[in-house]
Amino acid sequence: MNAGNKWMILSGVILAMLLSSLDQTIVSTAMPRIVQELNGIEHLSWVFTAYMLGSTVTVPIYGKLSDIFGRRGLYILGIVIFLIGSVLCGLSANMYQLILFRGLQGIGGGAMMVNSFAIIGDVFPPAERGKFQGLIGGVFGLSSIAGPLLGGWITDNISWRWVFYVNIPVGILAIVVLSAALPKIVHEAKDRSIDFGGAFFIVATLVPFLLALVWGGSLYDWTSLPILGCLSAAALSLLVFIRIEKRASKPILSLSLFKNRVFVTSVGALFITAMGMFGAILYVPIFSQGVIGGSATHSGLVLTPMMFALILASALSGQIISRTGKYKVLALTGTALAAIGMFLFTGLRADTSNTALVVRMIVLGLGLGMTMPIFTLAVQSAFGREQLGQVTAGT
Repeated sequence: MNAGNKWMILSGVILAMLLSSLDQTIVSTAMPRIVQELNGIEHLSWVFTAYMLGSTVTVPIYGKLSDIFGRRGLYILGIVIFLIGSVLCGLSANMYQLILFRGLQGIGGGAMMVNSFAIIGDVFPPAERGKFQGLIGGVFGLSSIAGPLLGGWITDNISWRWVFYVNIPVGILAIVVLSAALPKIVHEAKDRSIDFGGAFFIVATLVPFLLALVWGGSLYDWTSLPILGCLSAAALSLLVFIRIEKRASKPILSLSLFKNRVFVTSVGALFITAMGMFGAILYVPIFSQGVIGGSATHSGLVLTPMMFALILASALSGQIISRTGKYKVLALTGTALAAIGMFLFTGLRADTSNTALVVRMIVLGLGLGMTMPIFTLAVQSAFGREQLGQVTAGT
């Protein structure tokens, strides 16, 4: 594959990543206006939870299927599903419809997310992956700067519905570029059977577990029957899932991955740091508008310091890894900074100044920028190409 075609593929991947990440950040600053118009403040977190639920339960399935049947078709299918969900979100007449269609967006977003990183692993050799993974992380950071600003401006000057409609031109362009440049990469596999049992029970495990986390302490008490029922159903499904995966010839999520120390460490670190990232993206704009006081556009500006720090750290760490081949010190430093940033956020008060808020966001952004691409790269380097989709989905 020549260099020109590689850069064409990279451009398509960047557009798809921009589409997915921009949607998450552009919605955050529009949420106060959305819940005001649709009368659904109590369902606020569900607008984000529905998307993450849809993507979380489908990511491992997409990852395994792409290893078996190739990434091109699934990638483009994911973009199409995402765009359909975007249009329907913009047409929503109430919060229940918006939540449902956000879930549909998430199903498409799951395919886009896992295949974006897996394609980088397919196209570029390990020595080059660091800088391109860092570039992808920078794209997410860029969208996280542009998204809140654009979302605030659109909400203040046009309508919150257009925060979903703006996905359409970007998505169509991504489909055109990827259709033209992306080859049909299919790894040779003698057994192409699909683990339907594993796919069903991973969904049956994650859905009630995530519902319990969302409902617990807000809609229901943690010791209430609905929460205990969800947790019990999740635990039972997990046991069945483990039993099925032990016997499956081509499991959706091979249990042998958890014997690899790099995989387990990376997944754990990404889990914690991602909580900090999504928590900041969701609640800092609301804190800015509802506590400090300000417009939707201003609340978008509040996220800018964190995202500039994220872009800078992501780009620099990717370059350092590509040139030195070492990432352990960067991974430890990034995780420590992210932890310090999250701890500093626990001290927010009604009289917190903008300067104090900016300092907290810079620290968290530096930690996130160093951490996110490094652990994905570490996991991809620890496994062969035939497992790239599965292990990337795991992270």
